[in-house]
Amino acid sequence: KDMEMLLDSHEGDGEKDFISMRDNLIVEMLYDTGMRRAELINLRDADVDFERMQIKVTGKRNKQRLIPFAERLKDLMWQYIQVRNQEIGASEYFFICPNGEQISSYIVYKVVKGRLSEVPTLAKRSPHVLRHSFATSMLNNGAELNAVKDLLGHSSLASTSVYTHTSFE
Repeated sequence: KDMEMLLDSHEGDGEKDFISMRDNLIVEMLYDTGMRRAELINLRDADVDFERMQIKVTGKRNKQRLIPFAERLKDLMWQYIQVRNQEIGASEYFFICPNGEQISSYIVYKVVKGRLSEVPTLAKRSPHVLRHSFATSMLNNGAELNAVKDLLGHSSLASTSVYTHTSFE
């Protein structure tokens, strides 16, 4: 509930400039896909399939998986790419800095921590909190544990079961 309120409160921010669009999309994408910070940083334009609405993610131990995304995220990504290419130029990496270089882990952490600080009830404010929120939301909305396991890129259900303690069931 807090995450949805936070994301909705920044919905109109995406039209301001490249940095605010990028930062909003970072938070949206981490929450909507459950990907890890390193996976987001290493995401390339070629990994996003707008037609199939899937992102190919390379996770731990070079394991690849496909993550579906919704129409809303598709629109945000498409808008970001257009502004990025116009203001900064095309890039191999999806998320970049104003100088055209790949975004760093520190920048992602700083963006997420800043945004999550707007939710006073949160004890932790890291990109991993968004991954937990994604998994909890999936489980609360009826997703099977195995499906969540696959979306998160876990090799065992034991890793995924950590997320079950916060779900309604």
